[in-house]
Amino acid sequence: MPELKRPDGAVIYYEVIGEGEPVLCLGGWGTFCHGNTGGMPFGLTDRYQVVIMDYRGLAESTDNVASEATMGLYADDAIAVLDALGLTKVHLLGMVGIGACICQLIAIDRPDLARSLVNTGAWASCDPLLAEQLKLFVDIHREAGWATFQRFVCAYSFDPDFYNANAHRIVGPQGPWRELIDKIPTHERFIEASLTHDVIEQLASVQCPSFVLHAGQDTITGPRTTMPIANALPNCTSLTFEEAAHVLAGKELRQRFSTALFDFFDGVN
Repeated sequence: MPELKRPDGAVIYYEVIGEGEPVLCLGGWGTFCHGNTGGMPFGLTDRYQVVIMDYRGLAESTDNVASEATMGLYADDAIAVLDALGLTKVHLLGMVGIGACICQLIAIDRPDLARSLVNTGAWASCDPLLAEQLKLFVDIHREAGWATFQRFVCAYSFDPDFYNANAHRIVGPQGPWRELIDKIPTHERFIEASLTHDVIEQLASVQCPSFVLHAGQDTITGPRTTMPIANALPNCTSLTFEEAAHVLAGKELRQRFSTALFDFFDGVN
């Protein structure tokens, strides 16, 4: 099991799957490791060398709570993994939430690592509404328990048609955000880092090609938070899926995204 010990004593678990141009693929409050690659874009590991990791405090990664929880802390962990692998010019694929924020910081702080930057379901500065939503999520988790938290987040994260057809398999201990079961302190640290993430002005320094997806039905990180990212990046391609919610779900929608993503990657020199 590949692991990397950090200077503060935390241990970061990561995996490398596939061959080809390197891609760092990071999601939200979960992990693509340990057989969870089904949540990644269709065909990604067939075409690319994909690096995935457990965020500190999640799954097989450990944390040091004495270290201040900032997005920079999580970004430094990802940078350390890429450096340990000897990788440069990596496609930075931020699939929703903190994964997108971490990829922004890598592109800003380590341009040598950034071949391209992709963001979905993201923000570069936390406005009052998003801040309240994020705090509410962790408050519900802490005060009402993980199952109620998951029900609440699922109800706001999927488009109605997909939710209505799949609620029976979405909601439950095998469903999304299961990695946060019994992990309230980890969740609290994710939110702490999210609330202070503000790089909107720094995005102007990102010179690599970028791609931002806007999800028209996303009530958490929809165009209100993703359009400013696209507008701030100097070399950005934008795409809007009007019918998409916070989580890209359903075979047709996910295939559309994968096709658009690979077209973008193919156009990156």
